[in-house]
Amino acid sequence: MTQLTKDTIISDVMMTAPETAPLFQAIGMHCLGCAMATGESIEEACMVHGVDPDEFLKNLNAFIASANA
Repeated sequence: MTQLTKDTIISDVMMTAPETAPLFQAIGMHCLGCAMATGESIEEACMVHGVDPDEFLKNLNAFIASANA
């Protein structure tokens, strides 16, 4: 999987890397399968939940890299 970006749609992440769900849930993003997830980017979701998108992406991409290692 390529690096995720701020523009990556949450539902795309769930389809390609479902093992990341706990990271989203840990910051309050519990509705990963709802309609908002099909059109909301990582950056938009982070803004709604008061999370720094750059820091979250760094952690998310590191988690995926370690899971694929």
